[in-house]
Amino acid sequence: MTDTPFLAPLRAPLRAIAAVRGLDLVPVKDGLWRVTGRSGAVLGHIERKLDDRGESFAARRLLPATRTLDLGTFWRLADAADCFR
Repeated sequence: MTDTPFLAPLRAPLRAIAAVRGLDLVPVKDGLWRVTGRSGAVLGHIERKLDDRGESFAARRLLPATRTLDLGTFWRLADAADCFR
């Protein structure tokens, strides 16, 4: 048995969130999306996390030279995506 909690299906439809924000959220693996802008440039990633407080979404912006910058952790996927606008 593992300590990793099971990630239940998302409550909000991902396609609707991406369309509203003008971003594309491309699934990389279960619970991880690549965020791309209208030009196709990769802006960063959103990672879904689950702990005893519930579901949250961590946003990381990609910087030059393959570095990342943590933008924050949010309770809603739409809020995490909003960091990339």
